[in-house]
Amino acid sequence: MSDFEHRYDDIIGLPHPDPQRHPRMAALDRAAQFAPFAALTGFGAAIEKAARQHLDEQPSMYAPGEEFP
Repeated sequence: MSDFEHRYDDIIGLPHPDPQRHPRMAALDRAAQFAPFAALTGFGAAIEKAARQHLDEQPSMYAPGEEFP
């Protein structure tokens, strides 16, 4: 094996370092930072309303029996 494949062998078994200045953040708090949020609250409902209105006004554009969910 080459040196490239062993370049981290000296640190692989070491424990993860603990932060010196700040306490670790709780996993739940950390996860909340990356959770999706509804930046456009109500936007989905407005799109559905516009789609249903379009279907009512232009039914011939769609195959018979095709429905909007």
